[in-house]
Amino acid sequence: MSKEIKSVNYGLEKIFEGAQDFLPLLGTDYVEFYVGNAKQAAHFYKTAFGFQSYAYKGLETGSREAVSYVLKQDKIKLVLTTPLTSKSSINDHIVKHGDGVKVIALWVDDARQAYRETTSRGATSYMEPVAEQDEYGEVVKSGIHTYGETVHLFIERKNYKGNFLPGYVAWESDYNPTPVGLKYIDHMVGNVGWGQMNTWVKWYEDVMGFENFLSFDDTQIHTEYSALMSKVMSNGNGRIKFPINEPAEGKKKSQIEEYLEFYEGAGVQHIAVATDDIISTVSQLRARGVEFLSTPPEEYYKAVPGRLEEHSHQLRENIETLKSLGIMIDADDEGYLLQIFTKPVEDRPTLFFEIIQRMGARGFGAGNFKALFESIEREQAKRGTL
Repeated sequence: MSKEIKSVNYGLEKIFEGAQDFLPLLGTDYVEFYVGNAKQAAHFYKTAFGFQSYAYKGLETGSREAVSYVLKQDKIKLVLTTPLTSKSSINDHIVKHGDGVKVIALWVDDARQAYRETTSRGATSYMEPVAEQDEYGEVVKSGIHTYGETVHLFIERKNYKGNFLPGYVAWESDYNPTPVGLKYIDHMVGNVGWGQMNTWVKWYEDVMGFENFLSFDDTQIHTEYSALMSKVMSNGNGRIKFPINEPAEGKKKSQIEEYLEFYEGAGVQHIAVATDDIISTVSQLRARGVEFLSTPPEEYYKAVPGRLEEHSHQLRENIETLKSLGIMIDADDEGYLLQIFTKPVEDRPTLFFEIIQRMGARGFGAGNFKALFESIEREQAKRGTL
């Protein structure tokens, strides 16, 4: 295994044991998308990905600027928001970027303290702390800007008994397709522009107390035609992980360049969601119409036992079954992982999802990078953007 893969263990141990966690994060509270039609997008995520109706805010609840549908599956909450007038700043965001992630909301015990800690360390304020109340109690929210037009909100809900946030009502629906086994958000990846990766790595270190525990450069993440660089940032308890990508020079346009061109700036590239049974999850997703990147070639799967090394005897899944579904396999010192990537879930080739199952491994599938990016390049070629 490479030094970079082995360094995962050292890096995580350093974070868990030694980092000063001045910004304790309890987990991902929710992810908010700005979309052109929230009602239709909600139907898509329910039908295709197995999310359930959870909460709603709109004209019926007194919201005159925007409507939001909240979907839930296990610990994952997605908020889909659409503006109700052309004058809304939300509309400006959609015109520029298309459908995409605006808010990564982080669950904290003290939103006021989180705001003080981050802004005192150089963060630009997005929202000063505000307390919102209803009959179920109080939620405190605050927020800061990060790369592009993406923001982090800090959500304090220890004094709240409602199901989501004040201003929302429970969303009752007769249509709730069964879940597909998605459990929680494993990590979220941001794409930034040329020469900006280290700037944002330092920002996460200085402003949020994250540490860079794994790095990949263009000698590791490349194909014949394109390359990129990536650094993985994690908070003190390891619950929040944000890899940050930037393009690298190559013969042709990389997937990161394509994203930056069509998103018109930096933003969230993909959301990795965890499952305990990737074969079942992916089988259901495929049956519901979710499109995945093309399957790696036969040679990839023939090489799997050798690549897994000492973990090959632990592989519970049948390789032929994994191949039939296009699921990739990788390993580090701690175990192995299984992963697969959807095609973009909107017409612009921007945001997509990763489905991941960890069987002890704490890395990010470094051994799959070449096969993955070649698959992405095949899609780029079809779009005429390679």
